[in-house]
Amino acid sequence: MILKVISSEAIVFEGEVTSVMLPGEKGAFTVLNNHASLISTLVAGKIVYTAGDKESEIMIGGGIVDVDNNIVSVCIF
Repeated sequence: MILKVISSEAIVFEGEVTSVMLPGEKGAFTVLNNHASLISTLVAGKIVYTAGDKESEIMIGGGIVDVDNNIVSVCIF
């Protein structure tokens, strides 16, 4: 699946991932390949994603996420 993380200043990350964990308003949740479509608000915390065999994280102050057709689009602030 494709993860896109963007801020008002730049594209923070865009690439193929196998999983992504997001800090949702109701608690952290993980998105895997073929996940059901959803839209959610995000709170301050970290996005943790796995690309290949490497796990990485991005600290965020909040934002929104849209998951649809194996594309995870995250707008952060």
